[in-house]
Amino acid sequence: MTAQPPPPPPKPALQLQWRPRPQRVPDPTLPDRVTIYEVGPRDGLQNETAVVTTAVKAELVARLVQAGLPVVEATSFVHPRWVPQLGDAAELVALLAERGLWGSATPLPVLVPNERGLDRALQAGATHVAVFLSATDTFARRNLNRDLDGQYAMVEPVLCRALDAGLRVRAYLSMCFGDPWEGEVPVGQVVTAGRRLLDLGAHQLSLGDTIGVGTVGHVGALLAGFRAAGTGPEQLAMHFHDTYGQALANTVAAMRAGVTCFDASAGGLGGCPFAHSATGNLATEDLVWLLDGLGIRTGVDLTALVRTSGWLAGHLGRPSPSRVVRALAD
Repeated sequence: MTAQPPPPPPKPALQLQWRPRPQRVPDPTLPDRVTIYEVGPRDGLQNETAVVTTAVKAELVARLVQAGLPVVEATSFVHPRWVPQLGDAAELVALLAERGLWGSATPLPVLVPNERGLDRALQAGATHVAVFLSATDTFARRNLNRDLDGQYAMVEPVLCRALDAGLRVRAYLSMCFGDPWEGEVPVGQVVTAGRRLLDLGAHQLSLGDTIGVGTVGHVGALLAGFRAAGTGPEQLAMHFHDTYGQALANTVAAMRAGVTCFDASAGGLGGCPFAHSATGNLATEDLVWLLDGLGIRTGVDLTALVRTSGWLAGHLGRPSPSRVVRALAD
């Protein structure tokens, strides 16, 4: 019997010689710089069922700051009964203070749902706070236990006291593009709701596509509605969810209308615990990849950010939803 020749040695794995990055092709019609408002530690984690320790949260904030995010929303002073994941807000702030991050040059805003939350934020030494309202009556009732008008009576003293204390105040407006209970939300209704928050003194208004149904034309119509009401893009931020894969296209549409501040969540984490059709936020890494390709400056180190989201995914026990994180993972 003739001996069989030994099998050939396996070929070495192909080694990529080039680490992918977007080729920069600037668009002169778009802004040359954009502010990314990182919401991962608050909005990203609030809907996670896996318990994240306070130490991991503090490390996440530190890593995001080190990656160059100019604003990192740290937590919410909400009652633990409503959002158990964020029930350690005071302990987290103490850890951030120990690490020299609380009160540093990088703003670490906190969400305050009511006056009790504001009291806790003031006691902790917060300098930036955010409030949260709805553009629709049903969600206001479900989330805030107030009707559409009544929610303003609740938030007005919060805004007034925060402004009197010298704090910067951001206002989130949810359900700006659609509501799972009410359906389509008229542009005029959103503009009226947002203008009321700005008239109360909010420094910035973040318009939320809470269930991710917005499209390019809808973004343009909403921003045109605000402009017609006397509110320019410099007062606005956009908060897109990527439920239907429209978040990046909507970002470009908003930039064409002059918006230069966008909310995003590291790794694409997040949703809304009170609206089950609200899936993940726009991933910060996906947003940075888009902006880098357009030559738009953000100051964010994408490599460090990808590593941070990979590290966090390990703590959560599941892969990151971000396409860029998955593509660039070591």
